[in-house]
Amino acid sequence: MPEAKQKLDDDQRWAAVLRRDRAMDGQFVTGVLSTGIYCRPSCAARHPRRDNVRFFANGNEARETGLRACLRCRPDEVAADEAGIAQAIRLIEQAEEPPTLEQLAQVAGYSPFHFHRLFRRATGVTPAAYVRAERAKRAERALKESDTVTEALYDAGYAAPARFYADVPDRLGMKPSTWRDGGRGETIRWGVAWTDFGPLLVAATERGICRVAFEPDDAVLRELFPNARIEQGGAILEGLLADAVDYVTKPGRAMTLPLDVRGTAFQQAVWRELSRIPPGETLSYAALAARAGNPRAVRAVGSACGANPVAVLIPCHRAVRADGSLGGYAWGLPIKEKLLEREAAN
Repeated sequence: MPEAKQKLDDDQRWAAVLRRDRAMDGQFVTGVLSTGIYCRPSCAARHPRRDNVRFFANGNEARETGLRACLRCRPDEVAADEAGIAQAIRLIEQAEEPPTLEQLAQVAGYSPFHFHRLFRRATGVTPAAYVRAERAKRAERALKESDTVTEALYDAGYAAPARFYADVPDRLGMKPSTWRDGGRGETIRWGVAWTDFGPLLVAATERGICRVAFEPDDAVLRELFPNARIEQGGAILEGLLADAVDYVTKPGRAMTLPLDVRGTAFQQAVWRELSRIPPGETLSYAALAARAGNPRAVRAVGSACGANPVAVLIPCHRAVRADGSLGGYAWGLPIKEKLLEREAAN
């Protein structure tokens, strides 16, 4: 859903303009005094000189000073786009059956192709992924209110169990109490593959991957899960390891690997928003905090990125500072920079 406006200073606004940050569209407009126009922050036009730029809260303010809207990025259409996206989101949240792309586009007032682009730009995720996320929320509520999983899946509107389990695998994974107790009663299998980023460790329970790290062995894994049974290899692990390596070394495709991860409610919200950032793009910590529901929790976003147990699969390397600089990364800035460069190239 379109974000609430953030409190930004002019240096932050200028940094957003320099990186053409689409997440800042609708937050402000950029007035270019030398040309007499105002633009979205993400406008693809050549950047003006900083001393020719003035920032405005919206197009109305810019027009009052005599500026006119850019014909290339059409900044005044942001409000109309947001209204259409909001209409579509309301339909997703209220519909008994998952709406189709055509139905959502019709409600928003756009062609399916154009709506798909607008929706992904506004929310960071495709319409289909948003629909799946909404159904997963319904399933989570149903799990709390129903006596059995079978009742829950039908109460949430699923016609068959397969789709239900695909949408909410982490809700049926390792219990929070098991994570807190060092994985007691769990069997975790692990393996290491060599990539051009260095050694990549992948560890998994029977439900999904619980750790991905640029580590050469299982030493840290055993510290995290001291009460679990830790074993190397296995047929299931081999397949997950190969798929994870393929995802890391050939970015650009959707992440479909099963995960078995846990975190606080805010950490999970941040991880969810990280997963919505398209490959080759970045988002500021401040924007992530707003999307996760707490615009003031910028430092907590950094902590959530650091606590991410499945690096790259949940792409915390796509989180950057407001000025576009890389910030931190658990596995070192050279790896973060290389990951972003590879995604951009693809």
